[in-house]
Amino acid sequence: MTAAPTVPEFFANHASGHIPVLLNEVVTSLMPQDGEVYVDGTFGAGGYTRAVLEAAECRVIAIDRDPDAIKRAEAFKAEFGDRFDILEGCFGDMEALLEAAGVGAVDGVMLDIGVSSFQLDEAERGFSFMGDGPLDMRMAMAGESAADVVNTYDEEHLANIIYQYGEERKSRRIAAAIVKDRVANPFTRTKQLADMIERVIGRPPQRKGQKSVHPATRTFQALRIHVNDELGELERGLAGAEAVLSEGGRLVVVSFHSLEDRMVKNFMAERSGRMSGGSRHMPGPVDAGPAPTFTQQNKGAAKPGDAELEVNPRARSSRLRQAIRTAAPARGLAEKRRG
Repeated sequence: MTAAPTVPEFFANHASGHIPVLLNEVVTSLMPQDGEVYVDGTFGAGGYTRAVLEAAECRVIAIDRDPDAIKRAEAFKAEFGDRFDILEGCFGDMEALLEAAGVGAVDGVMLDIGVSSFQLDEAERGFSFMGDGPLDMRMAMAGESAADVVNTYDEEHLANIIYQYGEERKSRRIAAAIVKDRVANPFTRTKQLADMIERVIGRPPQRKGQKSVHPATRTFQALRIHVNDELGELERGLAGAEAVLSEGGRLVVVSFHSLEDRMVKNFMAERSGRMSGGSRHMPGPVDAGPAPTFTQQNKGAAKPGDAELEVNPRARSSRLRQAIRTAAPARGLAEKRRG
């Protein structure tokens, strides 16, 4: 296996404008081997896919719901031929997508959760308020948009979304202002919504040596997560990875905020047998339950180092967790929800 590239090394050879977060850690965790098959459930700009394909004579099946990502994948197909395929759809449906494509068990699954740099940087996609654009946020460019949500949901529903998915303590004040303002001026642009939120809750005092966070950041995160059902997608994707991985297969997940990371951490802890139903008075359950479907060599999360943060400040909140598939039967999504 070729040594995993560092971020600077990767971009010395592939200047795409997209920076794969924790690239070295992802490739090292996945351990690409000749002849093996891997799934990149969140293709995006293809940074992880390229690094894996260049690390070994392996095959990568990529998945993405974004039509723009599907178009970008055409160049990969031309470059890597039969070693690369792209499937259009949600990574939460990976089991069905792979089955329809005639792909059996795979040797690794990598997931980079959340919005891609391309989506953030293109104002017309409406994910960010850094450049004014339509209030959209749809990864698949179909279905209910962020504008639909803020202009039609009632105040309580909006407040709950902003609080639950954005962990915004001033969610009720923001929701009330949205409902009041949209009567005369429905929200259609990202800057329009961001400016209103800043007007209503103001900017927090900036601490010395720390970068100021825009007051609309948490609300935009919440709307994006809701519009794309990102936490539901992650839940389905983790169960799907469990179903498609062969014994010894590696699951590698990169997340960017506490809600995602908590889901990944709890899933891996539960499926590796480290999360029991016992209490502090009775340390272990009477019934040990089903056999673990994963093992974890590293129970903690890997974080970006200073060298990577210097190149890519967006990596600051990223976390990587990994697990290795056992021979135990997959438990599936329904089993996870009962747990």
